[in-house]
Amino acid sequence: MPPLLKGFVQAVDWLSTTLGKLAAWSVLLAALISAGNAFIRYGLDLSSNAWLEIQWYLFAATVMLAAPMVLKLNEHVRVDLVYGKLKRNGPVYVDLFGLLFFLLPVMGLLTWLTWPFFLNMFNTGEMSGNVGGLIRWPAALLMPVGFGLMFLQGVAEIVKRIFYLRGTYQMDTHYEKPLQ
Repeated sequence: MPPLLKGFVQAVDWLSTTLGKLAAWSVLLAALISAGNAFIRYGLDLSSNAWLEIQWYLFAATVMLAAPMVLKLNEHVRVDLVYGKLKRNGPVYVDLFGLLFFLLPVMGLLTWLTWPFFLNMFNTGEMSGNVGGLIRWPAALLMPVGFGLMFLQGVAEIVKRIFYLRGTYQMDTHYEKPLQ
């Protein structure tokens, strides 16, 4: 693999891994906030919509920031009609087809569509309609960022598979069919 492409793949993989770890921490933080919110609400009879909304924001961060790492680890959801039966390089070709004709176009489109949505929220300073609610643009920003990161990870996965097929890149192509 040429050094420039290798550097790109390594940078995208590092970014996906780093943000995936951040997403894992956001799950813990959301759980702690949820428990704290329940205690304060039912134990002290106090409440704030901001605490409920921050949990939603953290859930959005979990999903949008962890998805590229899931793709990198090859643990994403598949419609397994024939994939598990394919031998040798068959699964790699199926992956390439799916990445090129489904993932990249959809992630590119969603990034393009959600960017103006975020900008509108940011420019208008849109707030939650709930009393004591939060500003909305941080959650909206997670959409184009998450879709864009999935697009980049998809490009990195394509590069890996092309060079794997050329015999110049090693990757684990083992697929374990999920238990039904």
